[in-house]
Amino acid sequence: MANYIYPAPGNAATEATLTIHHTSKVADATGLAIPSMQDITVNASNDVFTWTQLDESAKKQVATTATNSITINLVLENDSFFGTTGSGGATAAAAGVMGLSIDKQIVEFDLYIGDESDGSNSKTINGTGYITGVAPTVSADAPVWVSPVTITVTGEYTIS
Repeated sequence: MANYIYPAPGNAATEATLTIHHTSKVADATGLAIPSMQDITVNASNDVFTWTQLDESAKKQVATTATNSITINLVLENDSFFGTTGSGGATAAAAGVMGLSIDKQIVEFDLYIGDESDGSNSKTINGTGYITGVAPTVSADAPVWVSPVTITVTGEYTIS
């Protein structure tokens, strides 16, 4: 029987969580737990180099380096989005999501993707990257501020 990943909202043992650290986990041990996420997408997309040969009837392809990113949509919460000091903060909690994006500060992240339904085999995706794609919006039909946020990953994901 398959053991499916089970990110159950509201169940602290299995819900998906994202924590970012300013520069490094050593310098910013607590980090910033991102609240109010509506959805998460983990992108691990290998590029492919394609060419044709005159003696073949099909194209040739070989995988090249990957473009990795994590995208989320979140309902804005004042402290996590703007931080306690805003741009230039020494920790992720001080800078907030917007400050880390403005500062073009590399961050370390830990994305806990949930657990099996029995809570026995949790996995976390780790990496480093830059926060980009911040674009808060509000409308009469959705009267709270919502923003997409992208972490453009520099290098490989690690799984722990």
